[in-house]
Amino acid sequence: MVVNRDRYLNKLIAKKENGLIKVITGIRRCGKSFLLFELYHEYLNSIGVSNDNIIELALDEVMNAKYRNPLELDQYIREQITDKEQKFYVFIDEIQKVSEIQNPYVDDTESKIGFVDVLLGLMKIKNVDLYVTGSNSRMLSSDILTEFKDRGDEIRVNPLTYSEFYSAYEGEKRHAWREYYTYGGMPLVLSKKTHEEKSKYLKDLFAKTYISDVIEHNKILNEQSVLEDLLNIVSSAVGSLTNPTKLSKTFQSVKQVSVTANTISKYLDYFLDAFIMYKAFRYDIKGKKYIDTPLKYYFTDVGLRNARLNFRQQEANHIMENIIFNELQAREYDVDVGVVEYNSQNKDGKKVRIQLEVDFVANKGSKRYYIQSAFSIDDEGKRRQEINSLLRVPDSFRKIVVVRDDIIPWHDENGILYVGIEQFLLEENAVDI
Repeated sequence: MVVNRDRYLNKLIAKKENGLIKVITGIRRCGKSFLLFELYHEYLNSIGVSNDNIIELALDEVMNAKYRNPLELDQYIREQITDKEQKFYVFIDEIQKVSEIQNPYVDDTESKIGFVDVLLGLMKIKNVDLYVTGSNSRMLSSDILTEFKDRGDEIRVNPLTYSEFYSAYEGEKRHAWREYYTYGGMPLVLSKKTHEEKSKYLKDLFAKTYISDVIEHNKILNEQSVLEDLLNIVSSAVGSLTNPTKLSKTFQSVKQVSVTANTISKYLDYFLDAFIMYKAFRYDIKGKKYIDTPLKYYFTDVGLRNARLNFRQQEANHIMENIIFNELQAREYDVDVGVVEYNSQNKDGKKVRIQLEVDFVANKGSKRYYIQSAFSIDDEGKRRQEINSLLRVPDSFRKIVVVRDDIIPWHDENGILYVGIEQFLLEENAVDI
């Protein structure tokens, strides 16, 4: 089954031969290798590049184990590109498999050679266009590009968006949404037929891949249970405002375990660095400033989140909110949680400060959208409640309410657009109707 990943393929095409190392990152099993070795390879062939000029090396294969030595890797690649009249496209998969070794040419025990040295050297060869993927240990880091000292060009790959999933879904299309919000967009989920197969696949990804990577990368010794409990707690409260202090209190009250806020903050950062989760800061729309805490966490893939909870907590409204956040991320918006404050009076006539939330403030260049995720607005009272915050936003940028129902898009008397979730996800221009 081939899933077109045109968004990322077009990025690779645009960055072709730009003189930088193209670094393809993202959560493991989201399709990075397929993008490079299949889709981009096919594109190069289509514009006349011969297979002889495409050098591919998958370092996770045993047959290529010797090239995990950086000196062997460097020698192998250089032996393939001796014809200086030819352009060569070098693809190295799972570059983090390369070990760091002692420099054999100097006596200094602190002098090491690793994959960064190899890549920076290959990048300087004029007839080489270099592409690498990495997905665990040292490469599973959101600050990977700092290792390349601004000579790397990152392409972040996400799990399948709903439109990508929908295009490849082989069942009845009316069931696609239910499948997506239950099992998410990890590409291999599409090849699994039963709930048991999908559930096992997603649970195994956490147990055998993601957790192991986080533990290995961060050298966690005796606190795996705390790490996993934290993951479960955040999964259960996805999209809710929280912070390390609040989570520390949850450990104390629910688990009867004392875990400091600093430890929790550190572990949350590990999840972010491993691309398991995103975080969204709160933005004071009227005050035009960020609010440090609390904030929200969303899972990179809702199927992983659901599997983490054994598919017990299927709150469609929270899952829908997570999916909208992921979609905005995939469309390359900067996404914040909006806050609108205003003065009011309580029942005793005293002035109080009321704080309302706009689910998402999405910015890209000069564009801004205020988006409310409303699972249902089946009565007027519910609708007014959902748009209360939008009505208090003091500017004229587009305001949108995304609902679960399949509706014909419409605008109310305040100019607010109402659109169904599937249309919002399948049609990028739906926000501009």
